[in-house]
Amino acid sequence: MTVPALDLTRVLPHAVIPGLPGLHRGKVRDSYDLPDGTRLLIATDKLSAFDRALAVIPWKGQVLTGIARFWFEATADIVPNHVLGYPDPNVLHARRVSILPVEVVVRGYLAGTTSTSILSMYRAGARTVYGHRLPEGLRDNEALPHPIVTPTTKAGDGGHDEPLTAAEIRDRGLLPAGLWDRVEATALSLFRRGQAIAAANGLILADTKYEFGTLPDGTLLLADELHTPDSSRFWLAEGYGAALAAGTRPPSFDKDVIRAWVAARCDPYRDPIPEIPPAMIAETAQTYVAAFRAITGGGFVPDMRGATPLDRIRANLAAFGAT
Repeated sequence: MTVPALDLTRVLPHAVIPGLPGLHRGKVRDSYDLPDGTRLLIATDKLSAFDRALAVIPWKGQVLTGIARFWFEATADIVPNHVLGYPDPNVLHARRVSILPVEVVVRGYLAGTTSTSILSMYRAGARTVYGHRLPEGLRDNEALPHPIVTPTTKAGDGGHDEPLTAAEIRDRGLLPAGLWDRVEATALSLFRRGQAIAAANGLILADTKYEFGTLPDGTLLLADELHTPDSSRFWLAEGYGAALAAGTRPPSFDKDVIRAWVAARCDPYRDPIPEIPPAMIAETAQTYVAAFRAITGGGFVPDMRGATPLDRIRANLAAFGAT
């Protein structure tokens, strides 16, 4: 099928749906807790940064849901996940799980920009990060000797995540030792699978974030999203070597254009956000589509049913009580 022309007005800025109980509004996803103990997670088209929504990008929610679906299906033999079904291209019907209080990040390269990134720490002189000893002489964005798990706390509103070691997770009682060992081993297995599939598609999976939870019987489940451009750093394999040699950032799916544009024009944490140019929104939409094709190896066709994406979702969720 041919991808229809991009319509900047056909977007899903929110997913507030009458008739569905237990609404929780998120930065990007709106979710509903259903009476049967399951959840509906609806990916909107919002692009979030600086703790606020910057823009609404056509097709973004469907792209992220489709990519996560690809990965959940490709890793189901490693660990069970929370997926029950996909009643709509933007919607995941999932088991309700108790999310673990630890942010699980796996890194295969010396990369990142935040204060908790291993590149920032390494530049500041640290050689032991998150309990792992790194060798001298690593270059920016160079592959680590082997992937490492770099957990952090989950800060509340206005707080900052703090780096953790495996020993601190156990000593603070954040997770039982046996459960953390399972989480760490599972995360590394998922990352290795992700890197192998990415490499077959001409990509490098540099790092990623995982969300784990448990069922009442203690079963460990993979939750949230998986290996999407919003939760992972993907580089294009072609050009990586030249960028590493030149000391420049490897080529990637650059979704940071809007974030950089806003940051150059205001204090994005305090000032009103200036209007994003339509051409920039269109470029970002095409970037997400390109990411879908490259990561999954398949074609992307946006679902154009319904007068609006929200109308289509309401119709597809009628069986759950949506009106």
